[in-house]
Amino acid sequence: MGSLFRSEEMTLCQLFLQSEAAYACVSELGELGLVQFRDLNPDVNAFQRKFVNEVRRCDEMERKLRYLEKEIKKDGIPMLDTGENPEAPQPREMIDLEATFEKLENELREVNQNAEALKRNFLELTELKHILRKTQVFFDEQEGGLNSTESMTRALISDDSVVRQTNAGPVQLGFVAGVILRERIPAFERMLWRACRGNVFLRQAEIENPLEDPSTGDQVYKSVFIIFFQGDQLKTRVKKICEGFRATLYPCPEAPADRREMAMGVMTRIEDLNTVLGQTQDHRHRVLVAAAKNIKSWFVKVRKIKAIYHTLNLFNLDVTQKCLIAECWVPVLDIETIQLALRRGTERSGSSVPPILNRMDTFEDPPTYNRTNKFTNGFQSLIDAYGVASYREMNPAPYTIITFPFLFAVMFGDLGHGAIMTIFAAWMVLQEKPLAAKKTDNEIWNIFFGGRYIILLMGLFSMYTGLIYNDIFSKSLNIFGSHWTINYNMSTVNDSKYLQLDPKTNDYIKSPYPVGIDPVWQMADNKIVFLNAYKMKISIIIGVFHMLFGVSLSLKNYRYFNNYLSIYCEFIPQLIFLLFLFFYMVILMFMKWIIFYPESENVLTSPYCAPSILITFINMVLFKPSTPLPKCEVNMYAGQDFLQKLLVVIALICIPWMLLAKPIIIMRGKKKEHQLLSNNHIGSENGDIEGGVPQTTPDPISHGGGKHEEDDMTEMFIHQGIHTIEYVLGSVSHTASYLRLWALSLAHAQLSEVLWNMVLSKGLKFESWIGGIILWAVFSFWAMLTVGILVLMEGLSAFLHTLRLHWVEFQSKFYGGVGYTFQPFSFEVILEQASNAAEE
Repeated sequence: MGSLFRSEEMTLCQLFLQSEAAYACVSELGELGLVQFRDLNPDVNAFQRKFVNEVRRCDEMERKLRYLEKEIKKDGIPMLDTGENPEAPQPREMIDLEATFEKLENELREVNQNAEALKRNFLELTELKHILRKTQVFFDEQEGGLNSTESMTRALISDDSVVRQTNAGPVQLGFVAGVILRERIPAFERMLWRACRGNVFLRQAEIENPLEDPSTGDQVYKSVFIIFFQGDQLKTRVKKICEGFRATLYPCPEAPADRREMAMGVMTRIEDLNTVLGQTQDHRHRVLVAAAKNIKSWFVKVRKIKAIYHTLNLFNLDVTQKCLIAECWVPVLDIETIQLALRRGTERSGSSVPPILNRMDTFEDPPTYNRTNKFTNGFQSLIDAYGVASYREMNPAPYTIITFPFLFAVMFGDLGHGAIMTIFAAWMVLQEKPLAAKKTDNEIWNIFFGGRYIILLMGLFSMYTGLIYNDIFSKSLNIFGSHWTINYNMSTVNDSKYLQLDPKTNDYIKSPYPVGIDPVWQMADNKIVFLNAYKMKISIIIGVFHMLFGVSLSLKNYRYFNNYLSIYCEFIPQLIFLLFLFFYMVILMFMKWIIFYPESENVLTSPYCAPSILITFINMVLFKPSTPLPKCEVNMYAGQDFLQKLLVVIALICIPWMLLAKPIIIMRGKKKEHQLLSNNHIGSENGDIEGGVPQTTPDPISHGGGKHEEDDMTEMFIHQGIHTIEYVLGSVSHTASYLRLWALSLAHAQLSEVLWNMVLSKGLKFESWIGGIILWAVFSFWAMLTVGILVLMEGLSAFLHTLRLHWVEFQSKFYGGVGYTFQPFSFEVILEQASNAAEE
């Protein structure tokens, strides 16, 4: 059977590579992505492996590239991504790459350091410019006579603090000027007041425009301050407080002429600095633009080199130190492709010794590898989320491609809602290349896009079931007309609130509706009663067939693995149990539909005598006789009671058959093996005694082996008991579980009808142009609720219920799911993982 229905056949191979050709060969295998290497040095520390230095060099190159990338993003320069996939460079090219990255990093760091120094100098000059301007205002105010405390911003000393009068005359005060962060001003004022006991005077003014911090590049708001004091002691104290608040002090001349001269010199230097800063930024921009053109390809090359050396660290060296030995899992069908890749790698390296790929025998379970494409990948992911299939086990994914959207559609059946889902999925499918190129970290969008083909099939199947239900936005399509006619006169129709159409009369055409349900049921008062019975029975029929299909797939597993004991002791009793009880119930449903019909002239086959299938099934299991209605037969066919009792008895016999047959047969087989071993052991002992050789070997059967065998048999009985109970009880609960198809379908239809009657129909009652405006608003609200609730929320609910039916009710019949995934060494996977990690 092809790999679509089972995982690929895998084999363990031993690979011998010449040391000079190993790098090129592993590079070719990485491009191929079909080889999973095993670690032959599990006990060796990562820092003690052969190629650890090369890995460190790659880490260092990657660090430099990340630094360049950060600087490029900081400047908002677009990084060119041509989508090219360059090959892994040769080992000798690593030196050139390292030199290139080293040169770029050093140049960029030097430019950044120079720019930071220039910006710091520019900041200092700018702050000094503002100090000279603001202090000039302070001194002008003082000279103009505005020396009282009320005219100043804030005074933290007593009223006679500016100029103290003594016997000797006025005392000249000293001052310091500087710049401080604006948010620190209040605390700065309080500290000056407390530390200097009110013997200083502070004036401050805000700098209107923000200044750039050269270290962080952030915009900060600062204020200019000037502090007046008397004496060296206060001067020292004030400077320490300024230092503690990280305020920057600048020299400020006392004479106005000196201040004007200094201001002119500062302005000249600021203009020169602006010129130099512009040239520095231009040079930095040119360096980053040149790097941005190649940085994507550099990342790819470095990551490929690093991945190759990581893989080479998994290999072993032979005794001569000239050959590398590896073990790997490979698909059997791709061995020739892998050998061709190894040959190409050998030719690239210039080696004359060809690589050797030998198949090995092993008892280890191989990894599971299912080939997928963009269509089947989503369905395979649903299966793998439950558990990776055991090696060569039946793969449910191909069957899920049909059954999953179909069961979803049974619950979601609506032609209109299915069309909305189909249009959305078709748009994603048709635009998948440009949408895939727009990489995003939005998880919800990635989930939708990854399952676009699943959504497309779910939408198409929902349109089909919506056509069968004849349901589109809670309304019906009258494509073929109705097969019912009204034979009442007009007055009867107008005067009677409740009228019934009799299928025995000419009200019914006596032929089934061509496709789906007759649209007349949309207007019927007993619509829910009719659809309830219809959908409930359909759900049970679909569920029983789905479970039978799952049990039948277990036969394929048993036959493939030559497990004939499980066929006789598990598959056959399981199939009989399911057929004789639940499939028989399905047969009764079809018999009821065929035997009992409205236009029957015989009362025994009229709907009046139609028995309840559920009551009949319960009475059958309890061996309880059915109670017929008056003038009706007890059974639907002759010998029904006897046959039902026989079926239940056989089904009950299957329970101990599943429980005991397999452990007993295995136990008997082991006893025969032990007897045979014991007889061989006694015969060899007698031969040794006759030959004069004393027997010194202990009997393996009589020394602890028996207790171990008893433990194994006890565990086997327990396991078989759990498996039997799970299957028997699960058959009942799983059959009932399929009723969710009926329940969710009914809920979806009723919600759709509620939205129509409570929202959209209200907008259809208005006339003229006002009605058009109201209808537009009501339709928008109805459309929003339809998409948000009925398509998204109900769709998600139906999706989860469908997933449960496949994982529990279907796959539990045949699917083990205890394997592990084939993870080949692939550059494509490694680069994708690295890209996702970088985005996060």
